[in-house]
Amino acid sequence: MEDKVKDITREPSISYDGHYTYADYLKFEYDHMVELIRGKIFKMTPAPASYHQDICGEIFTYFKNYLKGKPCKIYIAPFDVVLPVENQKKHTATTVVQPDLCVICNLDKIDAAGCTGAPDLVVEILSPSTSKKDLNDKYSIYEESGVSEYWIVMPNEKIVEVFYLESGKYMRVKVYTSDEIITPILFSDLEIDLKEVFEIE
Repeated sequence: MEDKVKDITREPSISYDGHYTYADYLKFEYDHMVELIRGKIFKMTPAPASYHQDICGEIFTYFKNYLKGKPCKIYIAPFDVVLPVENQKKHTATTVVQPDLCVICNLDKIDAAGCTGAPDLVVEILSPSTSKKDLNDKYSIYEESGVSEYWIVMPNEKIVEVFYLESGKYMRVKVYTSDEIITPILFSDLEIDLKEVFEIE
């Protein structure tokens, strides 16, 4: 039913005063989840809409099953990804994000606190409260950090836009619609049926 896909969460306050690092982030005591982008605090929505969660779960399941026995892992938010600039130490990093989904193939990047360094593939599922951040701020952060493949999932439109990093810049690979099979550039033998992802009969 079409109405159930609506996420009417309002746009949260996008930033707070000050300039912060990962060391500061570890001391935050907010009663809500936040991300740190270039030293600025961004408030996350308290809880994603149910349709957002359904989509996230479907994509996660495809990847989880595919990656069994392979040297890569997939993580689902909340999961801290620290993106320091080159040669910057972790505690002085100014960006800590929580992608909806991320695939990491260099397992040395993973520790008890999350991931330090760029995942290989990131999936962000848009909602009204996160669309600007995912389409602008996170897009440029992932590009700069070296995330090889970036998916932007648009639940209301039922499309997935795929970007791939070439020579340090994202190139749009394709916009997949709900009646198509999507195949990651990084995992060419994985096929994801978007009818199942978007729950279309």
